[in-house]
Amino acid sequence: MTSRLLVSIVDDDESVRESLPDLLREFGFAAEAFSSAEEFLVSDHIDLTSCLILDMAMPGMSGPDLQRELRLRRQDVPIVFITGHGDETVRPRAMAEGAVECLLKPFSDASLRDAIDLALRVSRMPRSTIECGKVR
Repeated sequence: MTSRLLVSIVDDDESVRESLPDLLREFGFAAEAFSSAEEFLVSDHIDLTSCLILDMAMPGMSGPDLQRELRLRRQDVPIVFITGHGDETVRPRAMAEGAVECLLKPFSDASLRDAIDLALRVSRMPRSTIECGKVR
């Protein structure tokens, strides 16, 4: 039996937590969903996560707050942000902070798959070739 890469989802929207894991499994990944950043942080899934799909705006700890916390903990998990509250400034800011991608809801299955594939490629690169979420 081959192990599948784990993609974790952190989103306070129940419909996202119910639908994305099914789609990710169709893509061939293992998937776990969490309703908050705090729930993800206390789980045993951080070290197992190959890519994190992270909502920007959530009650309590926001997506960017979780991103900073993971950085403080030296957890290098590639992040794909998703948001329904975006304008033209959201994506560049997220990318400047180290996100691999930032998708505005609703996004296509293909866009999500492309973002995850990019995140997985970035996670295998040496840190010296990655700068501010961009590959040098």
